Amino acid sequence: MNKHVVLVEDELNIAEAIRFVLSNDGWRVETLANGLNAVEVIRKANPDLVLLDVMLPGRSGFEILHELRADPALADLPVMMLTARGQSRDREMAQKAGVSKFMTKPFSNAEMLEAVRELTASA
Repeated sequence: MNKHVVLVEDELNIAEAIRFVLSNDGWRVETLANGLNAVEVIRKANPDLVLLDVMLPGRSGFEILHELRADPALADLPVMMLTARGQSRDREMAQKAGVSKFMTKPFSNAEMLEAVRELTASA
């Protein structure tokens, strides 16, 4: 498989858990702990998928998602947002911004892996 994902997550334990699960499934995982240069890294990496936390130091996941969707080269890139805040307002903001999938923490490894596979099935 060897698909590539960029994971933007500032909580180390969550980032490591996701990295472990995806790596065991054959993914190459690149992680970032803040949102400051996320779009630049994503452009250079040209990943199959982006996993994006909502609340990040430096720049919010919503800001990053807006910039990705405004770039024609990245507009169709699958982006799954992860958040500890599952309020409907956050979900609505993500959907309006063009998120591919929205997942509320905590989530099971199996649930996350299934969503990742679903989002990249045609990639």
